[in-house]
Amino acid sequence: MARAPVLCYPLGMERLNAALFETLIAWYEENKRTLPWRENATPYRVWVSEIMLQQTRVETVKAYYLRWMEKFPTVEALAAAEEDAVLKAWEGLGYYSRARNLHKAAKIVVESLGGELPADKKALARLPGIGEYTAGAILSIAFGVAEPAVDGNVLRVISRLTADPSDIMENKVRAACADALRPLMPKGKTSSFTQALFELGALICLPGEAYRCDLCPLSDRCLAREKGEQSAYPVKSEKAQKKTEKRTVFVLSHEGKYALRKRPSKGLLANLYELPNVEGALSASDVLSRFGDAGATLVPLPPATHVFTHIVWELGGFLVRLSARPADPDLVWATPEEIRRNFSLPSAFSAYKKFCK
Repeated sequence: MARAPVLCYPLGMERLNAALFETLIAWYEENKRTLPWRENATPYRVWVSEIMLQQTRVETVKAYYLRWMEKFPTVEALAAAEEDAVLKAWEGLGYYSRARNLHKAAKIVVESLGGELPADKKALARLPGIGEYTAGAILSIAFGVAEPAVDGNVLRVISRLTADPSDIMENKVRAACADALRPLMPKGKTSSFTQALFELGALICLPGEAYRCDLCPLSDRCLAREKGEQSAYPVKSEKAQKKTEKRTVFVLSHEGKYALRKRPSKGLLANLYELPNVEGALSASDVLSRFGDAGATLVPLPPATHVFTHIVWELGGFLVRLSARPADPDLVWATPEEIRRNFSLPSAFSAYKKFCK
């Protein structure tokens, strides 16, 4: 379908009105899921949940969120924590810059804002890791401010309701969506308004052809359904193809301990610990020549793939048993229990971490 040069929702703008959202809010309040961050929705708790939920499924986040709140129940507790402890609590969630920004922002909130997140969009947006969407979620859910939170779920719902052909990857379309929703947010029910849109997109108005119009409380008011074109919306430009990089991972073992290495302070997986690895697909003879002086014996490990936002790692690996430790000052040696307890290894290495045993 050709994309028209429009800003947002000219075809079905009249579909967005107070009565529609009254219906949606009533549906949400009757059918909403029980989620841990919906209980005692303080600004801190909402903030943490929204950061965790970026790029991550709800079912995955639940357990992480509960453990996080046990470890860092307040913004003061988070601000006082060491970065390694914060990253360890985040281990496995990926996109570790989210955890670092949470930690940095918590310090700012405690040191400069009296320990309270501000109920102001511009002030929130000045904190590391908080953009338009997260600010809107915190303001509408925790503070009762009429500020929309426009994510992919919301864009899909609104695009279908209005049969809008605009490219949702364009910032101007997201901004126009927020502008369309802001005056329709009912006073005293901004939290339910925001979360009802989230819920509809997450459970009913699903991507592609997975939509469940038979269960949708707004199906009789949806222009895309009326036209029989639900799967045509939202319109989204294609992402650039990810670069592929081959790497070889070494599970180095010596006297019950395994080697870890800290990554550089900038770039991909910055400051996290990793299993030693090099670029390229090394053969067994390549690996033996690298560690031959340390009396190495090898066990080839299965290949693995890890997908980042802009790159794909195609991994091969070897368990390398050493009779002597390599003279490499960058290596840290730890027992499996110490790795489990103290070191945050990104999920990129999860296929090989299990061999540290």
